[in-house]
Amino acid sequence: MSKLPDYTPPKVWKWENENGGQFANINRPIAGPTHEKELPRGKHPLQLYSLATPNGVKVTVMLEELLAAGYSEAEYDAWLITIREGEQFGSGFVGINPNSKIPALMDYSTAKPTRVFESGSILLYLAEKFGGAFLPKDPADRAECLSWLFWQMGSAPYLGGGFGHFYAYAPVKIEYCIDRFTMETKRQLDVLNRHLENNKFMCGDEYTIADMAIWPWYGAAVSNSIYEAAEFLDAKIYTNVIRWAGEIADRPQVKRGRMVNRATGPLEKQLRERHDASDFETKTQDKLESQKD
Repeated sequence: MSKLPDYTPPKVWKWENENGGQFANINRPIAGPTHEKELPRGKHPLQLYSLATPNGVKVTVMLEELLAAGYSEAEYDAWLITIREGEQFGSGFVGINPNSKIPALMDYSTAKPTRVFESGSILLYLAEKFGGAFLPKDPADRAECLSWLFWQMGSAPYLGGGFGHFYAYAPVKIEYCIDRFTMETKRQLDVLNRHLENNKFMCGDEYTIADMAIWPWYGAAVSNSIYEAAEFLDAKIYTNVIRWAGEIADRPQVKRGRMVNRATGPLEKQLRERHDASDFETKTQDKLESQKD
């Protein structure tokens, strides 16, 4: 890892469009839409606009878990938002999420259509909408669940925007930055590992929205599914996290949720749009492309 010369910040920072990195073309210091584009709308009251990043997977897993648990009104349409192409800056998407981040949800079953943004907020909204599904009923247990949910929301930016960016995406390897965020990522994994030593799931024996929030990030980290950094992080030492992550990954609902809005990886694992449960059998990308031949 290289050490760069000392940098003295200017009195006033100015935006340089070509600042390097894999996401330089979509990063900018201002909000608001860049272009006019209406969002599509399907047949179900719940309309999801997302991508199968860890934050997006949280919500598709939750929706698939709800359907598997018998909540038929959780049927949904999922539309692909390609963030590398800046689709999150279209006027329709910004109208749902002024922060221009996936996922974003519209619920048309309410008297006034309800917009919900931020993945943790969507998980909580859906849990409460469906009678407290995957949310403990006991007040103390509910508080524990919400504490871990918000732990994830506050911690994952250090894993993603911190460690992931400087380890995997930054145009240069900066030793200080990688060391700083590796230390924090390993501290967080240790927090989880210690907690899961005496808990099957994040809230004891009950599988909850806290697991759905934490698993796509930290389960992916220890299984080498993001950043290809499991060896670098010495992930094998976090045995309780690995056990927990494996149990969740084996759930059929989770396997389906991971496929929705996925546009990378094996074609048979990509369901770029989802409008019906049968789409998992008939509209994965391998089948759609075979129809073109």
